[in-house]
Amino acid sequence: MKKNLKHNHVKLLKYFFTILLAFLVINCKSAKNVIASGETSNRLSSNQVIKEHQRNDASFKTMNARVAIDLIQEEKEQGYTFSLRMEKDKVIWLSAPLGIARMMITPDKVRFYNKLDNEYFDGDYKLLSDFVGVDLDYMKVQNILLGQAIYNLKDEPHQVSVSGNSYALSPKDQNALIDLFYLINPSHFKMDRLELYQQLKRRMLQVDYSSYQEVEKQILPKNIRIIAVEDADEVAVTMEFKSVSLNNEVRFPFNIPSGYKEIVIK
Repeated sequence: MKKNLKHNHVKLLKYFFTILLAFLVINCKSAKNVIASGETSNRLSSNQVIKEHQRNDASFKTMNARVAIDLIQEEKEQGYTFSLRMEKDKVIWLSAPLGIARMMITPDKVRFYNKLDNEYFDGDYKLLSDFVGVDLDYMKVQNILLGQAIYNLKDEPHQVSVSGNSYALSPKDQNALIDLFYLINPSHFKMDRLELYQQLKRRMLQVDYSSYQEVEKQILPKNIRIIAVEDADEVAVTMEFKSVSLNNEVRFPFNIPSGYKEIVIK
């Protein structure tokens, strides 16, 4: 019984993490702001691609949005609607309808509670890092949400080639335990795809950014699909944001109700 309970907790945390990776996917009601893809060129060096990618990092203070999410796991599909609020570089907050479940991450903490089961989690990034096989922190998570590379691309030499209509960017010396690839869009130089493989532990994370748009002069993802695999366990998430606003005042209410049981995973 305890083993099954622990397994369910792991699945719950993995679900929240997968959702979290996608919460800055912006979908305005008007399609006229969708950014068309450009054409790749064999003449661009890896340094030029990296420079353009970093130059197009989104700049805003706050975000407030609602998002419809479809979760597919073990051939079962469920739909959810969440509220998202964010203060860039500081807080990412999401809430289910009526506050039934809430999650908030900061540079120091990963926290959530679930009123249906009277449980909560209050910890660091180790659990999330274990799921994807790479050391995560707040900035890495935020970069994924914004269509940016999870590492500083100038920290080590990279190689570039043309793959389809994207620039395939990868470290010249791949980590012995992790294979990492970025597909960069030739129009706005945000990510078309992130691929991360940890072969020994049979883990895979793939984040597809199918389209981008301009929101208040910022280039942000519009649609996204995330696939997270660990052994034979696969989770797929697709998202569509129904509304979004930038740089307005936002609040982040988060109080774990008294009497809830703490989820502890060793």
